[in-house]
Amino acid sequence: RRWGSNHLPRVRVVIMPKNKGKGGKNRSRAKSDRDGKRELHFKNTDEGQEYAQVLKMHGGPWLEAYCFDGVKRMCHICGKMGRKVRIAVGDIVLISLRGFQDNKADVIDKYMPDEVRALKAANELPETVKLNETEEGGEDNFEFGSGGEEEDERQSESEESDKDDDIDDI
Repeated sequence: RRWGSNHLPRVRVVIMPKNKGKGGKNRSRAKSDRDGKRELHFKNTDEGQEYAQVLKMHGGPWLEAYCFDGVKRMCHICGKMGRKVRIAVGDIVLISLRGFQDNKADVIDKYMPDEVRALKAANELPETVKLNETEEGGEDNFEFGSGGEEEDERQSESEESDKDDDIDDI
């Protein structure tokens, strides 16, 4: 058969839908976590759970934590939690102890600063626990040269010592 002017190749045109949304599935996941207050989870000693404070972040899903039963443990951050929650040094976490490895545990929950205050009020945490509030917008306790009394005293002392020094004496 000859290809003549009557037989043009067929072209299929695909029209893509317009992108009307904002973000993908991760955005919708993050939105559901912003409900505000969530239920406070207390430790269950029957299931081998304990409170701990993060001492050091190791590579990947591992961290070192000081458990409030007096033991330092290597803890593994569970997969789903590792993708959704950011854990930093000083955070208070709930861990699940392993029955077959006493020096290792699994992180199952992270407490926000207001939840830590509630746990302290309920006498679940020792009073010696220091709260890490930097992520919630708490004071970082940085002091910059604001011209305070201490800085003025240091400047006046250095100026006096400069006046006492004579070039000929050096």
